[in-house]
Parts: sequence; C-alpha cells; structure tokens
Amino acid sequence: MTIAELARPELRALRPYEAAQQVENTIRLNANEAPWSSTADHFRRPLNRYPEIRPGRLAKALGDYFACDPERLLVTRGTSEAIDLLIRAFCREGKDNIVTTAPTFSMYGHYAVVQGAAQRNVDTRPENDFAVDMDALLAACDRQTRLIFVCSPNNPTGTLVPRMDLVDLLERRGDRSAIVVDEAYIEFADVPSAVELLDRYPNLVVLRTLSKALAFAGARCGAVMGPVEVIRILNAIQAPYAMSTPVVECVEDALQSAALDEASGRVAEVVAERERLMAAMSSFLFVDTVWPRAANFFLIRVADSTAVLRDARKKGILLRDFGSSLPGCIRITVGSRSENDRLLALFTGIAGGDA
Repeated sequence: MTIAELARPELRALRPYEAAQQVENTIRLNANEAPWSSTADHFRRPLNRYPEIRPGRLAKALGDYFACDPERLLVTRGTSEAIDLLIRAFCREGKDNIVTTAPTFSMYGHYAVVQGAAQRNVDTRPENDFAVDMDALLAACDRQTRLIFVCSPNNPTGTLVPRMDLVDLLERRGDRSAIVVDEAYIEFADVPSAVELLDRYPNLVVLRTLSKALAFAGARCGAVMGPVEVIRILNAIQAPYAMSTPVVECVEDALQSAALDEASGRVAEVVAERERLMAAMSSFLFVDTVWPRAANFFLIRVADSTAVLRDARKKGILLRDFGSSLPGCIRITVGSRSENDRLLALFTGIAGGDA
C-alpha cells in the first residue's frame, strides 16, 4: 500500500483540466484569448495569453533549488495552498482527521474545518521548550488519521523537530498516514531539509515556500514535494493556471544564482540580528523567558503582555500576541537592523518605566 491510496477514492482517478494547446509560433485561435496586448503589459510573456497550465520551467528551477526531482514537485500559491490541497485530497468530510501539535500554524486547522475533517491537537509545553512528544503524537492517531502535520521550525514556537524523531515518526506510522513536514522557515535553521528523506520514506510530504528566505511573500509561491502518485492527485485538483505570468517571471528571476546569493546573505543577516535581539531581550527583567529558536522570529514571555503590546503599538511597532493560547507570550519577527534598534529602544524604555 502507498499513501496515495489513502486519498479520497473519487479523486484518485480524477484527471486534471485539459487546457488548450500552447505551441510557439502558431496562430492561437483555440483558447478564447484577446488577440492584442495591453499597453500596461511589460512582461516577457504577453498577458493576453494564458500562462502555462503548470509552469514547467519554474518547477524545474524550484526542483534545483530544493534538490527535488520536478516530477515529485507541484508549484503552489505558497504553502497555504499546498495544505488546502492535501486536506481536500486526503480527508473525507465527517470521517477522516488530521493530527497536529499545539500551538502551531493555524491554517492546518482552518482547512480541516473547511473540508469537514477533525483536527486532533497534541499539546507541547513551554516548560519542555515546546518539544514534540512523538509517542503522544502517535497515540493521537487512529485508522482515520490521514495526515500528520509537523511544522519544523514550528510557528509560533520556533521549535525544530530533531531528524531522529522525524525518522522515528515516519517509520512507526508507516503507510497509515502521510507525514507532512512544513519547512517554511528551514533556511534560518542550521539543519538539512527533510527533502533528502523523500527517496527513503514514501509516506513523507514536504512543504517549502519562497515567502521568507527569498523575500517573496507577496508573490505567493511555494511547493509541495512527495511521491509521484500524490503529486499527480494534487495536480488534478489544483485550479488550472494557478501561477500567474507576473509571478512566474519574478520567481524565475529570484531563482537565478546572483539573486540566490543575495538572499543567502540576507538570511545570514537575519540570523545574526535574531541572536542580537534574543541576547538583548534576556537582559530585561520584565521578560520572563526567551526561547532560543531557529526561524526569522522568536517567542518571548513577559510579565504584562497587554502593556508591552500597547506600548509597542503607540511607538508604531506591531508585535504578534499569542496570549490566548500561550499566556504572556509575544512572537517577534526579526526586522532590519534599524527596525530592531527601535524595538530595543522601546524595551529599554519599558524596563526604565518611561515608555
């Protein structure tokens, strides 16, 4: 058995939308497109023509970047679309469930609700640095658990799942569930991607995005990688022409070697700033805990999070409140050096009682 057989049976035989043929140097009268280009069109590929139904060159470039065979990769509108596609493909309304840790990225549960699937949460605890208990994660599963989502580094805690723990989960759960590893922040962690495990574990699916390390959040571009049979099913249910021409061209440029070198340097700057901020935060008496993490953000717990968030807002600084699930906790995204200096000035003022 393969994990593709866990997908909804009516989708396993579904064929993708058949688009009109696209052949260069031909008169295209087969797709109901406009025969003229807009004066506002400044792209390499004219916008009066549909984009590729699936961007082949972009898939190849992403495969090179992620070190994955393009046949095992589907380009998606960020990892959020990949999560949606997976839950729609694998979960039957009112019957199947997903298992996640808590707290974690909220869109796993969001799309489960949309699909009518149950979500089972396995709590992680601040006193254990939010480490994931694999025994508890497996104990939460049953025969109807189709997907197990592992966000590593986790959002909002920044927790990394050790490679040995991930391998343990893959081996113990086997083909009874797909193990989905969300690596949106992996470039900020000094660890290898789980992509390199795809050949060994046919129950593994990996999500990646260009939103964070490549600074392309506005482009909405990512990828889901896994067994060819799973990618075929996701391809069949993804909307045709999912990636627009402007996005495809911009991302193709971002994946050129010079742009990637620049992005790598920027990531190193963020990591250095993260360490500087975390060290400074640890010196403030009103900051109870700073959890050391491996993303472009970190989590702190303060004595009065409401006051800190209010004072930050007054200074034009927006921080993320996680007090509803983690009392007193605030997630801080690492900004530019000047932005981080303003944040430290705010915290210094709070510590001195004059913010």
